[in-house]
Amino acid sequence: MSISFRQAKFLTSAFELSQLHPDVGAEVAFAGRSNAGKSSAINCLTQQKGLCKTSKTPGRTQLINFFELDQQRRLVDLPGYGFARVSRQLRNHWDQVLSTFLLQRQALRGLVIVVDIRRGISDLDSALVEMMNDSLPLHILLSKSDKLSRSAIKRAVANTEVRLTAPDQSVSTLSTQNRQGLESLEQICREWLAAG
Repeated sequence: MSISFRQAKFLTSAFELSQLHPDVGAEVAFAGRSNAGKSSAINCLTQQKGLCKTSKTPGRTQLINFFELDQQRRLVDLPGYGFARVSRQLRNHWDQVLSTFLLQRQALRGLVIVVDIRRGISDLDSALVEMMNDSLPLHILLSKSDKLSRSAIKRAVANTEVRLTAPDQSVSTLSTQNRQGLESLEQICREWLAAG
């Protein structure tokens, strides 16, 4: 069965674990620091500019948003982490909800961690990789690659590869401006969703 990302449509949002879409089928989740470019990456993947709301204001995505590709397959946009202006109470809530979602969700086939290529992997990104502890295939997506020269991109990829520890962890770059790197992202998401 071929998977078409262009057919993606908004399905539902969840603030609490009890509001999550039923845990069936196959999902690929997108995580990352606030303003790393998660929503833009999903819009680029689905070739729909307004599917995920993007904002220059960090911390805009505050719900777990589900997007349906077909009856069995979904993309999931997770709230950004590391944003200081969110209250401690809300941060604690999200830590709990997200860790439970990522570690216990049966439908989850892979996790894309979106990292701003200019900033590199942060301590929070590393903590997420460690928390997953090989429980799920991971892909580090270095976003905003059009902001750097070719040699700087190569260096950033090499620096990221060094930090990956498991065979099912990979890295690629993406520019949502010119769609460079989109094929690699499509391929990895297709493999994960097909495995479901």
